[in-house]
This record gives sequence, C-alpha cells and structure tokens, in this order.
Amino acid sequence: MDKLFLLDAYALIYRAYYALIKSPRINSKGFNTSAILGFVNTLEDVLKKESPTHIGVAFDPSGPTFRHEAYKEYKAQREETPEAIRLSVPIIKDIIRAYKIPILEVPGYEADDVIGTLATEAGKRGITTYMMTPDKDYGQLVSENVFMYRPKYGDKEFDIMGIEEVKAKFNIESTSQVIDMLGLMGDSSDNIPGCPGVGEKTAQKLISEFGSIENLLEHTDQLKGAIKTKVESNVEKIKFSKFLATIKTDVPIELDMDSLKRETPDEEKLRSIFEELEFRTLLERVFKSDKKPAAKQAPEKQALQGDLFGFFADDNTEEQKNSSLKRLEDTDYDYQLIDTEDKINDFLRIILTKEIISLDTETTGTNAMSAELVGMSFSYKENQAFYVPVPQDREEAQKIVDKFKPVFENEKSIKVGQNIKYDMIVLGNYGVSIKGQMFDTMIAHYVLQPELHHGMDYLAEVYLKYDTIKIEELIGAKGKNQRNMRDLSPTDIYKYACEDADVTLKLKNILEKELETNGVKELFEEIEMPLVPVLAYIERNGVRIDTEALKETSRHFTIRMREIEEEIYKLAGMEFNVSSPKQVGEVLFDRLKIVEKAKKTKTGQYVTSEEVLESLKGKHQIVEKILDYRGLKKLLSTYIDALPELINPKTGRIHTSFNQTVTATGRLSSSNPNLQNIPVRDDDGKEIRKAFIPDDGCEFFSADYSQIELRIMAHLSEDDNMIEAFREEQDIHAATAAKIYKINIDEVTREQRSKAKTANFGIIYGISVFGLAERLNVDRKEAKELIDGYFENYPKVKAYMDESIRSARDKGYIETIFKRKRYLPDINSRNAVVRGYAERNAINAPIQGSAADIIKVAMIRIYKRFMDEGIKSKMILQVHDELNFSVLREEKEKVQQIVISEMEAAYKMKVPLLADCGWGQNWLEAH
Repeated sequence: MDKLFLLDAYALIYRAYYALIKSPRINSKGFNTSAILGFVNTLEDVLKKESPTHIGVAFDPSGPTFRHEAYKEYKAQREETPEAIRLSVPIIKDIIRAYKIPILEVPGYEADDVIGTLATEAGKRGITTYMMTPDKDYGQLVSENVFMYRPKYGDKEFDIMGIEEVKAKFNIESTSQVIDMLGLMGDSSDNIPGCPGVGEKTAQKLISEFGSIENLLEHTDQLKGAIKTKVESNVEKIKFSKFLATIKTDVPIELDMDSLKRETPDEEKLRSIFEELEFRTLLERVFKSDKKPAAKQAPEKQALQGDLFGFFADDNTEEQKNSSLKRLEDTDYDYQLIDTEDKINDFLRIILTKEIISLDTETTGTNAMSAELVGMSFSYKENQAFYVPVPQDREEAQKIVDKFKPVFENEKSIKVGQNIKYDMIVLGNYGVSIKGQMFDTMIAHYVLQPELHHGMDYLAEVYLKYDTIKIEELIGAKGKNQRNMRDLSPTDIYKYACEDADVTLKLKNILEKELETNGVKELFEEIEMPLVPVLAYIERNGVRIDTEALKETSRHFTIRMREIEEEIYKLAGMEFNVSSPKQVGEVLFDRLKIVEKAKKTKTGQYVTSEEVLESLKGKHQIVEKILDYRGLKKLLSTYIDALPELINPKTGRIHTSFNQTVTATGRLSSSNPNLQNIPVRDDDGKEIRKAFIPDDGCEFFSADYSQIELRIMAHLSEDDNMIEAFREEQDIHAATAAKIYKINIDEVTREQRSKAKTANFGIIYGISVFGLAERLNVDRKEAKELIDGYFENYPKVKAYMDESIRSARDKGYIETIFKRKRYLPDINSRNAVVRGYAERNAINAPIQGSAADIIKVAMIRIYKRFMDEGIKSKMILQVHDELNFSVLREEKEKVQQIVISEMEAAYKMKVPLLADCGWGQNWLEAH
C-alpha cells in the first residue's frame, strides 16, 4: 500500500536549528551545521521508522508569495533568517537531491500551499498521506487519508494527528474549522491579525456556536456586549485573516506519484557531503543501518579516541582504507616492534637521551583504574615510532614497565600525549609516575577551539589531512570487544600503536605554534597542563561510600514509595502500575479526567512526562503524589542503588572521571558516575551526600567559594557600590535589596532579600524582565522595577554588560581573566533570538569561565602544597566552586590553613575572594 510523506522543509530546518542553539554543532571550518544535521536526522528517522513508499520535500520559493502581494505586513514581523540557516539551505537541498527525493517548489506559493494541494489530491485518490510539520495550520487539511506528522521534540516522540486529534486540539466539530479559528484569533507567527481582543477560548466558543466565520458575520445581531463590538468593528479584518490563514489546495502543481517514488540514495554523493561536513556518526548511521547502534559514549571515552588511532572512527571508503594502509606501509615510516630484551635495552639507551617523547598506552579497557597494560608506544621523531608489547602475566608485565620507569619519571624530558591523564592513571597502577613537563594534544586543541571535537582521529584529519581507518579490519569478529587490545597479537597492532605516538608528536608540533599565535599558551602551560596530574591524583584517590547507609536509605525510600503508592491507589480508586506511563495516563485522563484535552503520542498513548505532570499539579492531588513517587524512584535508581555497584573492588572506592575538555566555559565535568550533579536542595537528595564518607581515622572537609561569580562581576565591572558591599563584608543580597528598595540594610525583609538574590544571579546571566517575572512569580511591572533599580544602584554593571557585548561583536569572542576564549559566531546575527543568546554568553561566559579558572589555580596550588609538605590527607572531589577532602585528624589545622589560604589567594581581585568551610563525618555534615 502506498504511503506518501510530504515534508515542510523550512519548518523542520528552523526547528532543528533552534533545538541545538544552546549547543550548536560547529565543524573544524567554523561552520554551524546544526540545521543540516537536525534536518537529516529527522529525515533519517522518517525513512527508517515509517518506510514511506513516496516522499517529497517542499520549500518556500524565493521572493514574495500571493499572500505578501495581498498583505505587505504578512510575516513582516519575523526576524531575519539566521545566517547559519541561510548558508545551510543550499547544502540541505544538495543532500535531498543525493537522497533522490524531489524538491517541491512553486513560485508565488508557500510550502504549505504546495503540500496542501498535493496532500488533498492524494487523499482523494485514497493514498495514505502524512504532512510532516510542527505547524498547527496544517490541521485544516487533515482528512480521512491525510494526517499531520509532527516531528520529535526533546524526549517527545513523533505525533500523528488525524481528524479526531485535530478536533480535540482545537475543540471544534470539523478540521476545516481550523481556518475559522485562525481567522478569528489570528496567528502572531505569520502576522495574521485576526479579530483584536479575541483569543483561542473566545474563538472556540464563537465557532462552536456559529460553525464558521461567514455564519458568525451574518448573525452578529445574536452577539452581545464587547464581543459584538469587536466583531462588527473588524469584519473586513476577520475575512481577510481567514483568507490569509487558508492553505491553498489548487496550486499549479500535478501529483505525480511516479516522480515521488522513493529511490535508493546516491551513496557516493551523500558520503562526500557528510564527510565534507564532518558528520562521522551520521555516516555510520546512514550506511550501517543493519547494525545495532552503538551505545552513547561517555565524554572521556570519546576523548580516548587516540588509544589506537582511528579506533573509534567511522567506516571509510575502500579508497580511504587503502590510502591508510599504504601510509602505514610506506617506507618513509620507521615503525618498529620492540619485542625482545636486546631490542628493549638498545631502545632504552636511545630514548633516555631524548628531550621530547610522545607516548601512548594500549590497554584492556576504557576504565583507567581497572585497565591492564597491553603495550606502550613511543615516538621522539616524526615518522618514527616504537611499540613495546607488555605480557599478560602481571609479574612479567611489571618487569617490562619497571624498565621504562626512568623514561616516564625523567623530569628533564617533555612527555607528549593525547589524553595523557588516562596514561598517568594506568601507569600509576604499575607504580610508575609521569614526571616533568607535559603536553596534551587533546587539551591544547580544547584551549584553542573549546566547542569542537578533540579526538585524535578528528585532529589528524583536520591538521594532518589523514584518512582514518577502523582497526576492525584487523580485529574482525573480535571487534565487539573493541577496547581489549589483548585480543590482538603485537605483530597485528604495532604499526597502528606506533602511529598513535607518531601522530601525537606531529600534532604537538603544530598545536604548540597555534597556542602561541592565539595568545593562549600561558593558559595552557600554567593552568590546564598543571591541572592534569591534580585530576589524575583525585581520580586515583577516589571517594569512599558508606554502603550500609545507602542500604538504609534505600530501605527507607522503598517504604515511603510503598506508602505513596497506597495513597495514589486511594486517590485513583484502583490499583495500577504507577511506574507505567501508559497506565498513569489512563488513570489521569480516562478515569479521573483531570483535563479535557490530554496530549497523546503517535501511538495514542497519553503523554505523562515530568514537564506535563508539573503543569497539572494544581488539577488533582494525585499528580503531586505521582511526581513524589517518580522522584524517589529516580534517586534510588540513579544514585542510592547504583553507587554501590560502581565501587572498585580493588580500592573499595568510587573513581569518577573529571573531564577537562567537555564544557565550552572551562568548567570541569564529571562522569562514570557524575558526582557533580548529586542533588542537594531537598532533604531526599541530601540523604545521598550523607553516604559520602572520609577514610578511617579521617574527617570530611569541604571548602567552597562564597558568591564567587558576583565577586568576579564586581571586579570586572569595577562598580563602586558592589565593591564597597563586598569589601565591608555585607550580605550582598541584603545590600542589593536595601539599595533597590531604598531602605536601610537592617530593614530588609526575607522576601526582599530573596528577590534581590534572584536579581543578582539572574542579571549576570542576562535575564529578561519576562524571565525575572516568571522566576519570582511577580508581574512584569515589578520585575522591570527590580531590574531598573538594580542598574540604577550598580550602574557600572550595566556598562560592563554593554561593553562585553560590544567587545564580542568586534572580536567574535570573549575572554576570561586568564585569557580563555569563548567564540561567539552568532554575536552579529541579524536574528534577534540567535543574537540574544550570544549576547547573554558574552556577559556570563567571562564570569563563569573566570570562576572555573580560579578554582583550577587553587587546586594546582593546594596539590603542590600537599606534595611539598608531605600532607597525607587527600583531595577527593571537585564540584565547581567546591573542593572536598578526606583529612587525617592530626592534619586538620594544617589542611584547613593550606586550602583556605590557597583558595583565597588564587587570584587577586578588587574585592576579596572568600572561601567558606566545614567539617563532618560525611559530605552532608561538612557542607
């Protein structure tokens, strides 16, 4: 049976672009590929999941349409098309052509009209037709054979709307009345005026009573009061609005099913485009659809791409594979297997004299704390490298590693690596340290281009113009166990292992110059690289967990969940599976009918996401109980029951990974598990922190910066009033409230302080009047008065914000105190939404980035003091502005003095840096 899909191109392109606006996809050429990637992902989802037999993509034409000619204000209020979208459209059209999908475009008519004409004709012929668009206007076209197919958004699935769904959405009797609804209420997105003063509810009521706009206008004598005046005063505007809202079904285009028939894509052309755009994952997805998709990798696993060059890279064409193999076999490359004692001794005599050594470890897995060495590769000269296999027997392996200990621990030589922290931890398990100056190519590239990829295959492709090759060609069936190098013989992998070390050295020689040219060498050498051994030290220390406390919390939460479950049953009047979204939806919307129109998925199941339930909390007591139940269940599954399973059996601790090259701001992130995201605001979340305990004979010590971002704002803006408040050690939020409300600081109420606190933090994040009003739950007038009062009393803060934006427009980037750059390519966009997001980053990124840099400096100094002064207590966690320690009781005073003094002296500002601290038997007590 035929199944026709008609896609509204621009609607999908815009949706894709804005969905990724907070984390845009930028390739190595600096091109924003968000719109293209989002559109192609959506197209692929449709092709794979729905298997249409026929398909076409409709575009709006260049130039005006008949609506613009009839009404010059039509869509006139719309912002300029973002530059990234304008540049993306020709590429998207090339991609569509490569898929061999027809592009449907008729001069003078919008995509809506083209789709409307084709869908209506297809429906008449009995062809099942889906109009793919997020645009509600298409509801007027839905008929027995014609459906709306609304795209995914966030965690929401595709949504299919037939006749009944459209009628339910608008509360109307027939789908054709969608036009009447739009004619009365207007459409701000298209600048269709409608009847002034008539909103959706009034429009529904009028259409329900009169059936159509025409019948309404013929019987205005039946109307009363203000609505009668509104309608009779705007008859022509209402008629014209209906004309503008009507999607045409008679566009001069023929429904040619043969031309719309789905064809096999032009694989070569698609590959070429995707490779040019650097869509590696998409290449795998499109051309390996028969394989099970790979699990999403944690950030540090993505960073470990260099453990065998190209190991995680996407498949390549035969030509590329042959090119890569040829490169490895080229006589210009001197890659040697060092697999005998004599060879090792000869090699050691040479490498111990070298000033710069590139190194890499091949291991049995991605977890550095549990991985075992399989081999070590070295390079000290471009195009020359050496691979030393390490035996499986631990004693024999240790003997080999010990021979190379003088190489790793030679403080006079520079060690070069790609994600060298991983190598440090692995070698640390063998009692070996990496000493001396280090150069990490992954981190160097992160400092240069924080928002791009930093894996070795990517860097080699961009900087060395290498084609990548998957080592699965060698592994074959064993490829499923990709990271265990023990599955391969040394003779199979040594050239690839050597290439890792060689490539890393080559990248170092290029990136080192770029760091100098871009003015970030000091940031790299004085903050980022000295931080590497600190993070390796923290990760190796690990965190101790009180498993008995977690078991008790688990038991307590499970009892509470059962109690809440019983309350839910009573409120529902029946028992059901509270963990089943389907059954929850049926109880809420079929049985209790807490709302008239409940949102459904394409399969007809009610949507009961957290977002939906939060919006329904006031409708029925059962909703809050279900949310409480889900909250406890999430804490149990994510932390309370999960954390004990992550304890390393050898150390008895949890060893998180701190990722240095993930966030664009410079902040560290934590993964496997994420210990920076443990909830602390509510009592249930605090129970988890209670389970984090110090070592035996130790106490838990926590120190964190006091209002560091506001202090940085005071320093950068040089605002006299803000500086004075901090220097006099006033409560900054109370001080702000006193100035805004023009009262003495001791007269400030708790509510006024709370509002001032929200303003203090909101304004440095570029919050709007609307945003502040929403956050404070006050009207916009009060929110505006708060912001106006804030800037009146802190005038240099406003000047700083304006100057930050101006400077970013001139340079295309902002800088932190330590010259860390954050590039803002959209800062000069003519689209206000896109530009506004970049402007908020221009204000906040220097502040947040400087805070991240300052605590890194503090960590480096504390670590050095601990090492120099023989402190046995351990730094065990970093949570943004907070550092945590397991401290021997006899070292309490000394540790507190070192930590607080180094945190407060990390950077000298115009206001004092203050650190608060606390002690306890667990994390909760200490902080």
